[in-house]
Amino acid sequence: MKIMHDAIGFRSTGTGRNYTMEWYELFQLGNCTFPHLRPEMNAPFWCNQGAACFFEGIDDAHWKENGTMVLVATISGNMFNKMAKWVKLDNETGIYYETWTVQASPEKGAETWFESYDCSKFVLRTYMKLAELGAEFKKVETNYTRIFLYSGEPIYLGNETSIFGPAGNKTLALAIKKFYYPFKPHLSTKEFLLYNDSSLSPATTPTLVFGIVGSQ
Repeated sequence: MKIMHDAIGFRSTGTGRNYTMEWYELFQLGNCTFPHLRPEMNAPFWCNQGAACFFEGIDDAHWKENGTMVLVATISGNMFNKMAKWVKLDNETGIYYETWTVQASPEKGAETWFESYDCSKFVLRTYMKLAELGAEFKKVETNYTRIFLYSGEPIYLGNETSIFGPAGNKTLALAIKKFYYPFKPHLSTKEFLLYNDSSLSPATTPTLVFGIVGSQ
């Protein structure tokens, strides 16, 4: 099983130069998906910002070895410039990377509680914008990796102040920090799998069930 990244490549017919545009977690996926627990801070510290990055060149070997490269459309320079302005707006209005799509169950038509906001969704948003600008897409199949969590209906527990503030809910704050404790960048896979905190009883331990699905 491979978890792939999704991006869009451009080639200028005028200059022959190639470019890559991708939505990326600015502090790496692990740091972006789970918060850091800092001794000097009571509340978990999130580094979950994401942004579209544009740079010259395409890593052909990487994409051919780990995924696919396929021509999806040909656009004009005018369309590209309009798309570039939209990307800047998209960057300024959607700044948080969200790894998971959270649904009630794996069943078809199940309630979706939260949509992911990741690299694949950026690619699809860009395609929709290009179509809006008049781009005509070829009839080709493209594949995307998404990660799903299956959960009962989420319940709003409070904000940072009401949970971790001076007058916050100390019991809930402790449970949240204990839940996130094993998701640390410095833990090895073995340490992560063997981690067990007996002080957090089964009755209060949150459970996450996830599946990785490559959708088309």
